Amino acid sequence: MQVSLEATTGLERRLTIGVPSAEIDQEVNNRLQKAAKTVRIDGFRAGKVPMKVVRQRFGAGVRQEVIGEVLNRSFYEAVEQEKLQPAGQPSIESVKDEAGQDLEFVATFEVYPEIAVADLSEVKVVRPVAEVTDADIEKMIENLRKQQGKQVAVDRAAVEGDTVKIDYVGRRDGEEFEGGSAEDATLGLGSGRMIPGFEDAIVGMKAGEEKVVPLTFPEDYHAEDLKGAEVEFTIKLNSVLEQQLAELNDEFFALFGVSEGGEEKFREEVRANMERELNNAVRNKVKGRVMEQLLKLHTVELPSGLVSAEINQLKRQMLQQFGGDSSGFDPSILPDDLFKPQAERRTALGLIIAELVKVADVKAEAEKVRAKIEEIASTYEEPEEVVRYYYGNQQLLSSVESLVLEDSVVEHILSQAEITDEPCSYEEAMQPDPEPGTEEADEADAS
Repeated sequence: MQVSLEATTGLERRLTIGVPSAEIDQEVNNRLQKAAKTVRIDGFRAGKVPMKVVRQRFGAGVRQEVIGEVLNRSFYEAVEQEKLQPAGQPSIESVKDEAGQDLEFVATFEVYPEIAVADLSEVKVVRPVAEVTDADIEKMIENLRKQQGKQVAVDRAAVEGDTVKIDYVGRRDGEEFEGGSAEDATLGLGSGRMIPGFEDAIVGMKAGEEKVVPLTFPEDYHAEDLKGAEVEFTIKLNSVLEQQLAELNDEFFALFGVSEGGEEKFREEVRANMERELNNAVRNKVKGRVMEQLLKLHTVELPSGLVSAEINQLKRQMLQQFGGDSSGFDPSILPDDLFKPQAERRTALGLIIAELVKVADVKAEAEKVRAKIEEIASTYEEPEEVVRYYYGNQQLLSSVESLVLEDSVVEHILSQAEITDEPCSYEEAMQPDPEPGTEEADEADAS
């Protein structure tokens, strides 16, 4: 086999590969002779078809089959010979296949970039430090009671946080305007659904009261003809609804999987769940901050094929979020530019982490994989069944192994990084960092 390597632009490489014709002819003959023993053709007994007839009938098809296999095998043999790491599938072109001459073809592809791992002591990470307090637990229980509670009509003035039923009519210069009226509309006071001043005007009103409120539409209002417009709203309050909290009883506790132990056991479960969520939130924050540091410390040339594959994966994920394949929506019509920044970021991180795994000899240790699966299973009613299911499903098991491997890389980086602990509240720790590339993220970096 003759191999010629050419570096074109960036990560692109071009291999010109020649395969001796004798090698192909021999394989074609072998397959035709094997076929001749079993092939059935009208006018001939089975196994007695002349080789000339077999070649005329099947020769071209068999040759194409052999050439396809030779192209694939010889490409990977050439890649191994030249010590290359292809990133994605090659583009095969200029195939020269003529009788009596060597097969020659050109394979164009990208290779993985060489990455020099940065000094990990330059990684600087701020780690949130928080704990679940009794006040946090009380607030969580109150939220749970609100979620399971119900709204009841009350005979008092409306306050922020209430839900009200109202009729309203909007007028501009004495004339009603389109979209400015409704009957028995439901509105949560403090929701910010209406223009500034509308909800504030209802606070303090009682059921049956009516008032006229002068208001001004914001300059950035979505309807062009109402931007900055001075109007009047006639508002009639029909009813005031107050959120009544669910009672702390056995029926309520059972909704959250607590069948025995009453309120004490329920509070223990709430604390355990909050502490687990806090640990996960802090771990994810630290991991995200480590990843951002890796991107800042490394400049990576990205194979376009890997970026394209990542874009397609992001499109499929979006499709699944909006109803899956059954929606009939073709993700290919979505513009690549919409996903490109995120795809480039994910591709770069994947390449950096892969290099760190190799350089630091990081492995997904079996006990850590087991611990991660048990952590996932602990949120289900039958944890042991979930554990068995994960170990019986290779795809799920591989996904956990990949996650553990990534976490192990983060642990390796943190062992050398400069870490600053930052005390904060439970709520602050639970708040995710802004998405990279957003204005919020830029402001956070600046501060």
